[in-house]
Formats: sequence, structure tokens, C-alpha cells
Amino acid sequence: MIEWVKVVLLGIIEGVTEFLPISSTGHLIVAAAALNFEGSLNGTFEIFIQLGAIVAVVVYYRSELFHQFKTFPSDPSVRHFWLGVFIAFLPAAFFGFLLRHWIKDVLFSPVVVAISLIIGGVIFLLIERRPPPTDQGSTPEELTAITLRQALIVGVVQITALIPGVSRSGASIIGGMQSGLSRQAATRFSFYLAIPTLGMATIYELISSLDQITSTQEVGMLALGAVVSGIVAWFSIDWLLRYVSHNSFVLFGYYRILAGVVILLLVALGTLATA
Repeated sequence: MIEWVKVVLLGIIEGVTEFLPISSTGHLIVAAAALNFEGSLNGTFEIFIQLGAIVAVVVYYRSELFHQFKTFPSDPSVRHFWLGVFIAFLPAAFFGFLLRHWIKDVLFSPVVVAISLIIGGVIFLLIERRPPPTDQGSTPEELTAITLRQALIVGVVQITALIPGVSRSGASIIGGMQSGLSRQAATRFSFYLAIPTLGMATIYELISSLDQITSTQEVGMLALGAVVSGIVAWFSIDWLLRYVSHNSFVLFGYYRILAGVVILLLVALGTLATA
């Protein structure tokens, strides 16, 4: 029963953090270590429960996605937009496939997460101090006009999110802002980009780890974690979209630095395992 409670807690953490620029995978790695969670399946659990976040995005944008699906054959702007999403998806997909085992074996540790959180937090604060790029793409219509160059920049920056603690959403949003997208458009593009990025990562991870899933309890834990994360993620999307309309990411920058320092202190004190 205790392990099932841990699954619910980890699902909540995934749902809260997936679309915030603070690294859901990093938080799950640290939380699983702190809870002594035994159902990680060598990192498969932390990746698979992202499925809930994917479903949350699809449900949240269901009207827009349905409209785009209907108009895809006849609307060049919709086809151009999804070509941009595909281009942004490719870099992280390639390196993620190439380095999957090394990332899980070497980088899935609280120390790596802490360092990544701190570095990312500093980068957030530095970027927010700079004058904003040309404001464009702040509406859904303008978002479909994202250039392929901007999409590629987002995709290249998203490679860094393969390191736990960097944050996929944080990297893609910052990449979009630095390419010239407005904060709102970069955030929305990050959500759309999550569909193929998290979707392919989840499917590939599940197929690659089927031999490790040996009991109905493990299947149940994966399913419960995904369901809980999906419900919580839906509310996180709505909150973040409203937040970025009126606020910078400075608060997230300070949070990342503080969280990273706390994790390093816990590791130094022996309270948190290093792997």
C-alpha cells in the first residue's frame, strides 16, 4: 500500500512540473530517491508517466487540434506549423535515441539534477535581465507562422533537456523566446512540441522496457502514475498559460537555484542517495 501512495505522489509531482520550466524528470528522480521508491524500473516509471501529460495537452487543445486536423490538407499555414513542430522534434529525438542508455545510467542522479537546476536557474535570471527580442507570434494565428529557422533553434536548444534537471519545457520556451517568439507563443509552441517529443519517448521507453515489467502490480503502478499526472498536468497547463501572460520566469529561476542548493545539501548530509 505504501508503494501505491508513492505512485500517487510521484504522479502529482509529474503533473505539476511537466509544463513548468523546472524539470519534471529531475523532480521525479529526486523524489523517487527521497521516497525510496522501488517501482522505478530503472527509470522507466519516471518516463512512462509522462503519457498522462501528453493526454492532458491533447485534451486541453482538442478544439484547435481538431480544427487543424480538418484543415491540414487545405491550409498551408497549418501544414507549415506542423512541419515546424516536426523539425523542432528531430534533434532531441535523434540524440535521445542515440544516448538513451548512457543518459539513464549516468545522468539519472540527484547531483546531476541539482547542478542542472542551478545552472538553468542562473540562465533564466540572465535572460530575463536582457531586453526582450522582437515580440511576435503572441496569438494562435501568428503562432502558425513560426519560421523553420525558429523551429530549428527550439529543437537544438531542446537537446539540452536530455540532461535531467534542465527541463524540456524550460529549454524549448527559452529557445523560442531567443529565436524571436513572444513568451506566450514560445510557451504554446512548447506545449505542442510536447506531443511528439513526450509521445515518442514514452512509446520507445515502454517497448524497450517490456522485459522489465513482469507483474500486474508494475503495470498498475505505471497506469496509475500516468492517470494522476494527466489530471494534474491539465490544471498546470491552464495556470502556466495565464501566468506567462503577465509574468516573467524570474520566479522559476530563483526556485531552480534554491531547489538545486537544497538537493546538494541533502546529498552532502547523506539524507539523499547519490544514485
